[in-house]
Amino acid sequence: MELLTINNVWMMICTALVFFMHTGFAFLEIGLTRQKNTLNILFKNIFIVTIGLLLYALVGFNLMYPGFADGSSGIFGFAGFGLSSPLTAEGTLDLAYNQGYTYWTDFLFQGMFAATAATIVSGAVAERMKILPFMIFAVIYVGFVYPIAGSWKWGGGFLQTLETPFYDFAGSTLVHSVGGWAALVAVCLLGARIGKFKNGKIQAIPGHNIPFATAGVLILWLGWFGFNGGSVLSADPELTSLTLVTTCLSAAAGGVVAAIVSTIMYKNLDLTMFLNGILGGLVGITAGADQMSPTDAIIIGAIAGAVIVFAVSLIDKLKLDDPVGAIAVHLVCGIWGTLAVGLFGNLAGVDQFISQLIGVAAYAVFCIVTSFIIIYTLKKTMGIRVSEKEEIEGLDVHEHGMDAYPDFRLNEH
Repeated sequence: MELLTINNVWMMICTALVFFMHTGFAFLEIGLTRQKNTLNILFKNIFIVTIGLLLYALVGFNLMYPGFADGSSGIFGFAGFGLSSPLTAEGTLDLAYNQGYTYWTDFLFQGMFAATAATIVSGAVAERMKILPFMIFAVIYVGFVYPIAGSWKWGGGFLQTLETPFYDFAGSTLVHSVGGWAALVAVCLLGARIGKFKNGKIQAIPGHNIPFATAGVLILWLGWFGFNGGSVLSADPELTSLTLVTTCLSAAAGGVVAAIVSTIMYKNLDLTMFLNGILGGLVGITAGADQMSPTDAIIIGAIAGAVIVFAVSLIDKLKLDDPVGAIAVHLVCGIWGTLAVGLFGNLAGVDQFISQLIGVAAYAVFCIVTSFIIIYTLKKTMGIRVSEKEEIEGLDVHEHGMDAYPDFRLNEH
C-alpha cells in the first residue's frame, strides 16, 4: 500500500506539471505574436484545455484504451462512454489497477496529454484563423483523432503488436507529430499572414513580448519533468532519475546548438532560435528518454537543435507561415526523436529503426488525411480565414470585442 501511495502521488505531481505546460504554451504563443491577437490566443488555449478534458472523459479515454480483443485489427476500438473505475473480484475499487496507481490518476494524467495536440496547431495558425472553425477542429481532433491514434501504440493497438514493437516512450510521435501534421495541413490551407511574404521575400513579423516567450519555454521545460518523468508510470527512482537527466541534457544541447548554428547562418544572436532549440531538444528526446544514456541524449538534442534552424528556414522558403515555429519543433523534431530510438540507446538496431519508420508513416497518413478532411470541410462551408480588415486591426477586437491591453493599445497596422 505504501508503494501504491508513493507511485500515485508521483503521478499526480506529474499530472500537475503537465497541466502547467499549458501556461507555457500560452506564454510562448502570445510572446511570439502581435499584441492585437493576444486575447484570441489565450481564449483558444483555455478552450482546448477545458473542452479537451471533457471530451477525454466522455469518449477519448475509452477510445485510446479500448482493450483490443485478441485477433482484432488493433486500429479502432471503443470501451464505452464516460468514466467507470474498474472493480476487483470482490466488487471494491481496484486501487492498483495499473502498475500501482489509480484509475482516476491514470485518466487525469493521460487527459493532460490529449489537449497538447490541438495546442500545437493553435500556435501555427495564430493571427489569421477564425475562432469558431478552430474550436470545431479542436473538438474533433482532440476528441476523436488523437485518442484513436494513441490507441495504436499506448492502447495496445497494431503498432504495439508488430514483431518489433514501435516505441514512443512519451509522445514524440503520438503527441507532438500528431499535432505537427495537423499544423502543417492547417498552415497550407490557411495561407500566410498579410505582409509575411512581399515580392517573394520573407518579412519578419516580430512578436510583441519576448520575455513572455522566454518564460513560456522555461515553464515548458519544467513541465517536461512531468511529461517525461510521469511516463515512467511509477516512482521508480533509477528510471525516473535517468529520464529527467536525459530530458534536461537534450534540451540544453538543443538550445546551445541552435544558437550556434543560427549565429553562423544569420550573424546574429537570435534568442527565439535559442528558445526553439530548447523545445526541439525536448521533443526529440521524448520518444526514448528512458532508453538513452546521457551522451545519447546530448547527441539527440544537438541534432534536434541544428535541425530546428534548417527546418525553420525551409518552411519559410516554402512560403509557409508558422508564427511560433510549431511545425519545425513538434513535427520535424518529433520525427527525428522517433527515428533516434532506432539509432541510439537500448533499442538501437535495424529492426527497431524499421518499426519506427512504420510508426512515423502510419501517423503521417492518418493525421494528414483526417486533419485535411476536417479543415478543408470547414474552409468550404464556413470559411477559416478572417477578413483582411479583421487581420490588420486584430482578432482581439473583431473576434472578442476587447483588448488584452486596453490601456496600452499600439497601432500595429
